[in-house]
Order: sequence, then structure tokens, then C-alpha cells
Amino acid sequence: MTFDPSTQDAPDQDPHANDAAPYGGGDPYADYRAGDFPFTDLVDLADRRLGAGVVAANDEFFAERENLLVRERAVFDPEHFGHKGKIMDGWETRRRRGTDGENPFPAPEDHDWAIVRLGAPGVIRGVIVDTAHFRGNYPQRVSLQAASVEGSPSPEQLLSDDVKWEEILPPTPVRGHAANGFAIGAERRFTHVRVCQHPDGGIARLRVHGEVVPDPEWLDLLGTLDLISVLNGGVYEDASDKFYSSPTQIILPGTSRKMDDGWENRRRRVRGTNDWVRFRLAAQGAVRAVEIDTAYLKGNSAGWISLQGRDGEDGDWFELIPRTRLQPDTLHRFKLPAEAVVTHVRLDAFPDGGIARMRLHGSLTEQGAADLRDRYARLNG
Repeated sequence: MTFDPSTQDAPDQDPHANDAAPYGGGDPYADYRAGDFPFTDLVDLADRRLGAGVVAANDEFFAERENLLVRERAVFDPEHFGHKGKIMDGWETRRRRGTDGENPFPAPEDHDWAIVRLGAPGVIRGVIVDTAHFRGNYPQRVSLQAASVEGSPSPEQLLSDDVKWEEILPPTPVRGHAANGFAIGAERRFTHVRVCQHPDGGIARLRVHGEVVPDPEWLDLLGTLDLISVLNGGVYEDASDKFYSSPTQIILPGTSRKMDDGWENRRRRVRGTNDWVRFRLAAQGAVRAVEIDTAYLKGNSAGWISLQGRDGEDGDWFELIPRTRLQPDTLHRFKLPAEAVVTHVRLDAFPDGGIARMRLHGSLTEQGAADLRDRYARLNG
């Protein structure tokens, strides 16, 4: 359930109403307040596997800023202390103070911040500010700003007056030891986000879910490219099953590094049925070759696969690869007999099983390139 902060900001509200109880031993996640957010099916634009990074922070006294983007959920060791205090798996700043003994609290505008470079620029649909294990030391409020700066800007350039930061989440109360999710409505393409803690505290993880919007000029320079890659704007649309892992991982860059770094479904028991996953290309493209990888899937890879494509939302499905046997833990390469012009593809697994990666090698059509340029211009306006 999405956290509704509207009831948490009354003047007479207990400032500790969003705390979690002190750790009482046992499973540190036993009282964790999770959430069910519809935007989490979208790719995490701040995924380190896409090239994201935390490029700057004004303070990281207790815990390093880089922890914000660690893929695994935060761990907690109640006995782990260092020379600066409790070791936390997240980003934690020191306690802010006022100007003097008569004014010990920080000013209302005081806050800490960290700047994250998105691995794949795009439209942000939702963010998760996870305060796991920060029970009494989480920020009272968080806010989020975003900017669009092309190239590889330095922290100094990002902090200069030339960069326009747009507030996409105003200062909003959050809960301690919880997944705090917020839908974002800004219809713009962003390359960086700045997460702010008001006035200070700790955040375990940050997730920035959205839709990748690639630079059409860069894709044009590449010529032949992976038309389904997340980095190039490919999108997972639907699947028969996502029990163990997200189908989005099939179209991530790089090679799978372990069994759960792909798409694996549960064991199918109903004869005459099979599992499937559907993707949308960034724009219309001409596919010439396909790679399907079952890396690290040894006793649970798909037995057979087939691949279909269609051109347009209402186009008819047609065969790209007929039903073909797969080998476990193996990269398979398929040369298509002719270029296939498609906007969508559907991968079927028979009867079930996992796929680590899929690549569609080809190029954008003239219409696809034009559509992508129009979208890029509209979202950068």
C-alpha cells in the first residue's frame, strides 16, 4: 500500500509517530513496513547495472552515500560499530545543530543531499525511499529534485547555477524502517536526481523507477544496436509469470552473473500451457539476429523457446524463431532469414523455465528513428 503522508504533517502530530520500535532481536525485517507500488514493474533508472552512481553528497559521516544504490536489501548487525559509531547499511549523515544554545535545532530550511546520476535517462514514474533499519535516525521528511544535463558532468558542474533542478517530490514525511513509495508525475526526461533529507538522518536504499528515453542521435551513430535493451529504450510489458524475478532483467546490459539475474518462473503443472513474456522496442526496428542466453540456469532453463514479432499495437503476430530446443547455461545465436520489422516481440518458453538475457540486433527504421526523435524533443522541451 502506498504511504499517504497527508495525515502525518499536522502541527500537533507526534514527531515520533513514524518511528519503528527499537530492534528487539531476531529477524531484523520482522517489523519492516513494506509497500506494494504499481510502478516497481518499471525499470530502476538508478540501477548500478545500467551505469548509475552517487556522484556527490554534502555529508556521509556515519555511512557512505554509495550504499543508496546497492541492489541487495540492507543488512543489519546490531553489534557492528566503528570509530564513528553504529555501522549502517545506507547513507547516514551527522546530526545537524542550530546556531547556538538558545537555538539548538537546525533551521527549517536546513537539509542534507546526495546527487545520483541515472544509469539510463528517462521519465520518472515513481521512487522508493527505503529507510530499512533506520528506526529513530531516519529523516523527518525527504524531497527529490531532478535535472537534465547531457554528457558526463562533474559534481561541480551539477552544483553550478547553470543547472536547473526541478522539484518532483516536495518535502514529504517518511516512516522509519519502511519502504516509502511516491508516484511522480513530471513528464520530462531527466539524467540526474538529488535526494534531500530534512533536516538529516539516514536512508538505506533509493530506487527510481521509470521509462528509458534514449538519445536518438547516439543510437543513429551506433547503427546496429540491441533494439530491446533497457539502455536503448526497450520495455517489458507483460508476462505469464514473474514469481522469482522480474522479466525486465532479460533485457539488462551485460551478462548474467548468477541464477537470479534473469527471468525465472515457477514450475508449470498444467499441460498444454506455457510461459511467455512480451516486450516493446524503443521504436520500430528491423531485426536481423537474435541472441538468447541461459547463463547460470542449469537445471531450470527453458526447455524450448519460440519468438514472435508484430508491427504496431494492433499488428498481427508472426514467427521470428520457430520452437527451438535450448541448452542450459549457454548462449544461443539465431540469424533471421530476412529482416523483421517489429515494434513488439513475444518470447515463449515451453513449458516453463528461465532465460538470462535476450538481444535483438538490428537498426531503427526511418519511421522508428523519426518517432524516437519526436519523443526525445517533446520530453526535453
